[in-house]
Amino acid sequence: MRRLAPALVAVAMAASVASAQTPRDTVVTVIHAGRVFDSEAGSFTGARDIVVRDGRIVAVSEHESVPPGARVIDLKRLTVLPGLIDAHTHLLYLEQPSKNVAGTVLDEIRAAVIEGGALRALHGAARARTYLAAGITTVRDLGNSGRFNDVALRDAIRDGSVDGPRMFVSGPALASEGGQFPGLQPEFKAIAEEDYRIVRGPEDGALAVRENANYGVDLIKIYSNNTPNVTSLTPEEMRAIVTEAHRLGLRVAAHATSDEAVRQATEAGVNSIEHAYDVSDSTLALMARRGTFLVPTDLDSVLDRQYVLRIPTRGDEPRPSPTLLDDYARSNHDRLLRAVHAGVRICAGSDDYADLGWPQGVASRRVLYAYTEAGLTPVQALQAATVNNAELLGRAGRLGVIKPGALADIIAVEGDPGRDIHALDRVRFVMKAGTVYVGRP
Repeated sequence: MRRLAPALVAVAMAASVASAQTPRDTVVTVIHAGRVFDSEAGSFTGARDIVVRDGRIVAVSEHESVPPGARVIDLKRLTVLPGLIDAHTHLLYLEQPSKNVAGTVLDEIRAAVIEGGALRALHGAARARTYLAAGITTVRDLGNSGRFNDVALRDAIRDGSVDGPRMFVSGPALASEGGQFPGLQPEFKAIAEEDYRIVRGPEDGALAVRENANYGVDLIKIYSNNTPNVTSLTPEEMRAIVTEAHRLGLRVAAHATSDEAVRQATEAGVNSIEHAYDVSDSTLALMARRGTFLVPTDLDSVLDRQYVLRIPTRGDEPRPSPTLLDDYARSNHDRLLRAVHAGVRICAGSDDYADLGWPQGVASRRVLYAYTEAGLTPVQALQAATVNNAELLGRAGRLGVIKPGALADIIAVEGDPGRDIHALDRVRFVMKAGTVYVGRP
């Protein structure tokens, strides 16, 4: 309880603000949809009626009778989709764009030892509302949240104290010495342990899994490599972590940016690889054989340039050229298409933790635009953010789909996102578990 107390105080403070809460909808609802995205088939149907009861979808057909006393919502002029899922977020962390490691480290230290758990949870609650407004109804939040402050925020959203997306949280990520805090002097190494669970051997890795499980996490995150630090978990440590996590029914996500890190994490049996900026065709083939998901955390062209523009410079110090940015984007595009060609399942994840002056939910949604810039079709991008992510979370048939038995996570947009993914900029309706958060009648 000591670890959760500051964050619980924070969410209690957030709950005291009436505007932070939307009352739960309990009435039976019939939605008249103009067209519906069938995420499993990867196609759009014509007009459908969707019946929602007790937070779940109970019927979908061309015509449903309206039960007495039911609420009717007319979305006939809109395209209806399952609520979007972002599989890689950091709701409790935000840093300023920086061109050097020192600037990043200072932001990490500020979050850990100055901002603290209570304020981080309050900031996370504010960011959470922007995700719902953007049509993202579920997130997988992967660390950088202090000591289980993400668990507290998840629970506050779950019990209705705070508006936000459904959260699947990892707690402190398991990492080798130093985590991602480069340059810490030995006497201050404990700072890294505010955001990371440092693993020292296979037995300690298994113990770390049990610790996180005891504090209520939904999954385990590991660091296969620690860039910009040179340390990394050993293959033996990763295998011990994965074995213990799977024994306890927890899935494992692995931060891995180099080909070696991706390969070793895949061989250890992780469920997903995050980033994989540098990955060979042979490693992608291994991922496909193992059924390991890839979560490419790419920026679209607008956010790429926005990030660069917000990096502070001194005097005549040049910013990265458009050519350099284009080369970086092409490299990401190439590896994404190679992954698809290899048969690797793609899951949408933004990893959006830089303050670019956008609402976090809006910025995170743009990862889908990055995928289409790389060459995925809009339908493939939408599937990455719905049915594929639901499978990654172990919630196939319950999230990411509009069909009987699924949770009533439903959004509606103006336009045809199957042709133009940017139709997602025009979200007009958001329902999560049967409660309407955007477009309340």
